[in-house]
Amino acid sequence: MMNKAMAGEWMNNIGYAVLAVIGGYLVSYWCGYLVRFLLRKHEKDIKISGLRGAGFAIGVIERILVLTFILLNQYTAITIIFAGKSIARFNELKNRTVAEYYLLGTLISITLALIIGVVVKMLIGGAL
Repeated sequence: MMNKAMAGEWMNNIGYAVLAVIGGYLVSYWCGYLVRFLLRKHEKDIKISGLRGAGFAIGVIERILVLTFILLNQYTAITIIFAGKSIARFNELKNRTVAEYYLLGTLISITLALIIGVVVKMLIGGAL
């Protein structure tokens, strides 16, 4: 049976876990600006096609998915992101410059999400 002290500690731990997860998702959003900053010197070499701002939104969703997969211990599911993005951009990836820009952006984004996921898991006490 749980006494009041144990119940209070348990609720505190749940609160910290929720804050860590919410913080992880917020940081995932803000990492979009870091990815954009890191790729800015290559933007002039790329002709933007598609919807304006879609790359940023796709990156945010990508990092949210990676973080979620990490929190659920579904690391292999991260490959779905690469597959989906590659299928969507198949024709554009024939251009080496576009392919390298795409790969740089995706790898930076996923690396940031992996780091965030590991930190959040450590904060909430989850095993990797």
